[in-house]
Amino acid sequence: MKQTLLKFLKRIEPDKEKAPLLHTAYDAFFTFAFAPNTVTKEGVHIRDGMDLKRTMVMVVIAMQLCYLWGTLNIGHQHFAALGKYQQHILEGFHLKLFYGLVQILPIWIVAHVVGLGVEFYFAARKKHAVEEGYLVTGALIPLIMPPDIPLWILAFSIVFAVIIGKEAFGGTGMNVVNIALLARVFVFFAYPGTISGDEVWVSGLTKAAPGGVAEYGWIHLNVLNPLFENFGWSTFQAGQAVVDGYSGATPMALAAKGGWEAVTQHYTPSQMFWGLIPGSIGETSKPFIIIGALMLIAMGIASWRIMVSMVLGMVTMALVFNWWGFNAYMEIPWYYHFSMGSFLFAMAFMATDPVTAASTNRGKWIYGFLIGMIGLIIRVMNPAYPEGWMLSILLLNVFAPLIDHFVLQSNINKRMKHVQ
Repeated sequence: MKQTLLKFLKRIEPDKEKAPLLHTAYDAFFTFAFAPNTVTKEGVHIRDGMDLKRTMVMVVIAMQLCYLWGTLNIGHQHFAALGKYQQHILEGFHLKLFYGLVQILPIWIVAHVVGLGVEFYFAARKKHAVEEGYLVTGALIPLIMPPDIPLWILAFSIVFAVIIGKEAFGGTGMNVVNIALLARVFVFFAYPGTISGDEVWVSGLTKAAPGGVAEYGWIHLNVLNPLFENFGWSTFQAGQAVVDGYSGATPMALAAKGGWEAVTQHYTPSQMFWGLIPGSIGETSKPFIIIGALMLIAMGIASWRIMVSMVLGMVTMALVFNWWGFNAYMEIPWYYHFSMGSFLFAMAFMATDPVTAASTNRGKWIYGFLIGMIGLIIRVMNPAYPEGWMLSILLLNVFAPLIDHFVLQSNINKRMKHVQ
């Protein structure tokens, strides 16, 4: 059966010279579906059928729990603003799940179609195979965006990130900074109103404050509602008002205004740990992020040194701020910084990017520690943006080669002393 399918696929393979774009697309999907049946014959290489595509797929699998929770939480936050189905995440499950799917699917499709479109274009022009790096980038981008991000802004950010951040430097493996974070930083600086403030983290409302009402599209009212009615389930009802006292603010925004006391007036530590809070789609649930991080470590894909050193850097800086105590934000106990914001997601999936992180073992300790320290400084001391991991990781991406250089030079100098 497999041989028959392989023969058929080989028979329909487009000509590389006559139709380079079609051949590039064919090659990308063929090598995604079938692992190579050859390994290195000579030299000291590890003879393994595991290639870069299969490695990237493992990273994507590690993110799936974040996708599942993010989809449900989009719906949960929407109905929480309306004062409905707030007791637990499973109450109103079908409404939350399908509402979340309607929001996240267009974001996921745009992230992949636009990004892969750029990749295919450059691969066809340069006459090489589509490289695998975008499998992870395309999966990461939806998880680090607000659920209400306009799709045209998302498309612009991806085109900018892939062309300026990767193709301009030579493609996959040659990029200096993390591509997914570059897409996010583009949105942050070019369209700050879509990724900051209290209004962007809860979707489907005219505004996330009293006076706002629920808005639903054609799919909710004309496709999903009749389906739910057939089963006797509750349906989407347009025009419901946002409850009094609801703001849609994230714990980070609240902490920037009034420290831990302001945060706990709206959210409990348990809600923040499990992820029942507004925020970027995939960054709220800490247990699922930790599971993804452990999977990456177990598979040998992500560096545990970077993760541990990033935690140490953040905790060190938090203790310094606790000692300083200049304002209420600095007085937040160090252990609560894990449950607020996107620290764990940045640690597991962003800082450990093997292309843009430091390569040497000692360099990884320095790299992660500095990200932890600088990220918390930005989080606590930057009044314009109460989160810091995006900027600190991009900054250390740029300095990662320099860190490796000094580590290697230090090793060379030590050995030279022994030689002399």
